[in-house]
Amino acid sequence: MTSQTFYHGTKANLNIGDLIEIGFNSNYGKNKNAKYIYLTATMDAAVWGSELAVGEGPGRIYIVEPTGPIEDDPNLTDKKFPGNPTKSYRSMRPFKVVDEVKDWQGHSPEQLKAMKDHLDKLKELGIEAIED
Repeated sequence: MTSQTFYHGTKANLNIGDLIEIGFNSNYGKNKNAKYIYLTATMDAAVWGSELAVGEGPGRIYIVEPTGPIEDDPNLTDKKFPGNPTKSYRSMRPFKVVDEVKDWQGHSPEQLKAMKDHLDKLKELGIEAIED
């Protein structure tokens, strides 16, 4: 693996050394076990991940290391951003938490509301945010 820094945004309260693994409820949607886990090389995508994740409590952003191969996230790269400019990836192998980013800036309330409204509209159309 390269020396690239990867982030994972969530509401889960994790510790250094913890593994983020598949098989648990997804950060998005309801009562669906995740087949993949997701990471990004951009802070903005990690912020969105932490802000949009389901669950209670504050959003959190962790610096993670993949323990196996990663691939482009087809939810973004194939449909919305060809070439993966968002630097979003997924894996079926765990990510190890190596640090937490404590000082990060969230999106404005207006941006957050617009994104949540957009996701609600997609849900009404029967379109899942995460495609397996």
